[in-house]
Amino acid sequence: MDKVSKRKQEVVVNLFLSVYAPALILSVCRGLLLPVLPLFARSFEVSYSLVGVVLAADGIGTLLGDVPAGVVVRRVGEKRAMLLGVGCVLVGIFGLLVAADLWQVSACRLVSGIGTALWNISRHTYLAGAIRPALRGRAIAVFGGIGRIGYFAGPLLGGLAAGAYGFRAAFLLYGMLAVVALLAVLLWVEDRGASPGASHRSSGRVGDVVRGHYRILLTAGSAQLCAQMVRTARLVIAPLYAADVLGLGVEEVGAIISIAAAVDMLMFYPAGMIMDHWGRKYASVPSFFVQSMGMASILLAQDFSGLLLALVVVGLGNGIGSGTMMTLGADLAPDDGRGVFLGLWRFVGDLGGAGSPLAMGYIADWVGLTETPLAAAGIGLAAALTLWLGVPETLKRADRL
Repeated sequence: MDKVSKRKQEVVVNLFLSVYAPALILSVCRGLLLPVLPLFARSFEVSYSLVGVVLAADGIGTLLGDVPAGVVVRRVGEKRAMLLGVGCVLVGIFGLLVAADLWQVSACRLVSGIGTALWNISRHTYLAGAIRPALRGRAIAVFGGIGRIGYFAGPLLGGLAAGAYGFRAAFLLYGMLAVVALLAVLLWVEDRGASPGASHRSSGRVGDVVRGHYRILLTAGSAQLCAQMVRTARLVIAPLYAADVLGLGVEEVGAIISIAAAVDMLMFYPAGMIMDHWGRKYASVPSFFVQSMGMASILLAQDFSGLLLALVVVGLGNGIGSGTMMTLGADLAPDDGRGVFLGLWRFVGDLGGAGSPLAMGYIADWVGLTETPLAAAGIGLAAALTLWLGVPETLKRADRL
């Protein structure tokens, strides 16, 4: 093996142990909650709007933490920020084991969301700095694919655990797995420390980055907002539609989400190849168009098979877009202030992610759950059109495969 090949192998192994492995574990954890949390919230006999509040709490916490997380990464370094993030997630999930009402559940999810922000920004900053643009699409698509593997396994495990032992058994399993992720970060992530001069310059960095990049944050950020709204909407609508419209049980809900996630998961490497060969738009625009078609087709579902088919189409579309928003953010981020820019980038996306459950809940209460997928489909089309017409292609011709 020559020195170049050996170096590439070392980089891959390092990325797997330090970022990909804990990301896989935490994505399984998040997947555990997909079929469980909406039904757990409904077990308190509340409206869809309040279920939406519970489901949005994690996203709101992430939203509140995004910009501060970028500053934290700059001040304390990527490893310490990762550890802080996973620690907050653990506090939130173990709190669910003893939560006695809906507001306690929401508070626990808020804390977990803040931890998620720290984790997301620190890992994104690490990947953006470690990988050159010509390989970035595939590397980040693989990262997105690893997350999709978790969303495949997680709902199945969560549905089985909740069906056999109750909702809180899924929360306990989540906590145990998250401890393993914490240990992986502690053992294998290199401690690079804080950015040079961070303690003296961080206080002004957010304003500087906003002033220097406000136009792209408005245009590409609008696409990011809509993209994350439709991605989150499918996770809100699917379990509620399955249970309340079609009368399916939690195990069947978990199976549907897992099968759709399997299709999603299979597309991550083709998505990366498309991004690095033809450009970022060739993956992102079709992704959200196909997701919109799938969401609209939920209205045609009459049983398990019909809903499964609709969500497989959604999964196919989401898989084509694996890593597209992270890659776009990494492409646009300046070398100086990368963590802060990515914090702002995630803030815009997480605004969509946090707002989506609230919007879907209110729409379901207003016009009925059966019409809500059409609203999600419209948001997906808005994402596709904004990416197509309003966002420049960020992959330079010289960097294409």
